[in-house]
Amino acid sequence: MIRFQGAPVQHCDGLTRREFLNAGAIGFGGLTLASLLKAEAYAGIKNSRKAVINIHLDGGPPQWETLDPKPNAPAEIRGEFGPISTSIPGVQISELMPKVASIAEQFVFIRTLVESAGRHDAFQCQSGYGFKDLASLGGRPAMGSVINKLFGSPTDSAPAFVDIMQGRPLVRNSARPGFLGPAYQPFRPDISKMFERELEAGMKGELRRLGADHQMSLELNESLTVSRIDHRQSLLSGLDRIQRKVDATGMMDAMDEFHQQATGILTSGKLAEAMDLSREDPEVIQKFTAPSSSDKLASYTSEGPNAPQKFLLARRLIEAGVRVVSVSISDFDTHRDHFGRINTLMPIVDFGLHALVTDLQERGMLDDVTIVAWGEFGRTPKVNSNGGRDHWPRVGPCFLAGGGMKTGQVIGKTDRLAAETIERPVTYKDVFATLYKNLGIDASQVALIDPQGRPQYILDEAQPLAEVG
Repeated sequence: MIRFQGAPVQHCDGLTRREFLNAGAIGFGGLTLASLLKAEAYAGIKNSRKAVINIHLDGGPPQWETLDPKPNAPAEIRGEFGPISTSIPGVQISELMPKVASIAEQFVFIRTLVESAGRHDAFQCQSGYGFKDLASLGGRPAMGSVINKLFGSPTDSAPAFVDIMQGRPLVRNSARPGFLGPAYQPFRPDISKMFERELEAGMKGELRRLGADHQMSLELNESLTVSRIDHRQSLLSGLDRIQRKVDATGMMDAMDEFHQQATGILTSGKLAEAMDLSREDPEVIQKFTAPSSSDKLASYTSEGPNAPQKFLLARRLIEAGVRVVSVSISDFDTHRDHFGRINTLMPIVDFGLHALVTDLQERGMLDDVTIVAWGEFGRTPKVNSNGGRDHWPRVGPCFLAGGGMKTGQVIGKTDRLAAETIERPVTYKDVFATLYKNLGIDASQVALIDPQGRPQYILDEAQPLAEVG
């Protein structure tokens, strides 16, 4: 846990240090680009405002109650909710998403997301790869860690990658740096006091067994006050325990840069200000606060009406200079009481996506920021005996917006039950290829060097979605 202690101080360098930041797990740094990295990719992103907000619908969102309603399917398949028309002629989505429907021209609705690994975490939604890919080398890195590696710098006043996911993505460390190593972990602030998200009992035990380092890989002594942070040597001594955990085979150079960037980020105040929603216009905060139809959560693991404020936090972080922000909304793992829970949960997502897209548009940021919202798989067509929908890795939904893409369209077609893809399957890697392209990176041509000295392309067997430009 990182704490800034003491009152705000104005220093001769013009920086204001505030008593605010209460966060953990910083992953900063940047190495010289590998020789295989094309110079034009670097030049295209280094000074741009391009960014990605990656929204994980934790637990696996349903096809029917999001963007692929099937009004002509049997009642036991189509469920309790029907379709509504959108601002795109001839296109319908679930009646639970009226606000998104009203601005559907700003979205790409992918109805045929396939090749799910079937795992209950967000790793595939963070990297495009399955959990086991290159596992012997540490695994594939999350997109944010890749961007941190390519474009992070010791002089940055904001990290390239911030992870504010909760629930399964937190417990299972979905936003991991993989073979890039600990210098490229995300900055992972503790937002539990801002957004309550109860964990299932089994996950609480899982998190305890993994230890504090899983959630907070960097922990400074609470006596490390602002005045001490101003002295680089004091800060480095507080970080020494990380050096003891890292071998001296090249990663130490990265950790040195990690230390430099940590110093700049902790003392600049930009991240602290971005994380402080009290600095936001109250009218804007209200715009990101969903109306509550009930005092009761959909389930004890679900989000409340303030959950869309995570999207506001993501926008503020990007304004501060962050390139990739990962967010989660829980809990779509509806094995029982599916329709009751979805009836409460989907309007929160609908409200949040509408608020985020319109807010970015009003600020002139929408063409620079790509939004993706998806989950680890879809849900079963058949409702089970507990009134729930179970895991369905064969096909799932995905929303895209912003990023200068050609929006206002549907990609893919499923069968009459929304159970199988019959036209235009889209893989997780295809979506990531599109996200990287929007950042100015050809992920099939840029390689990272693994711990054995071999080049590993960011993505293999993937093509950006031609439909979006």
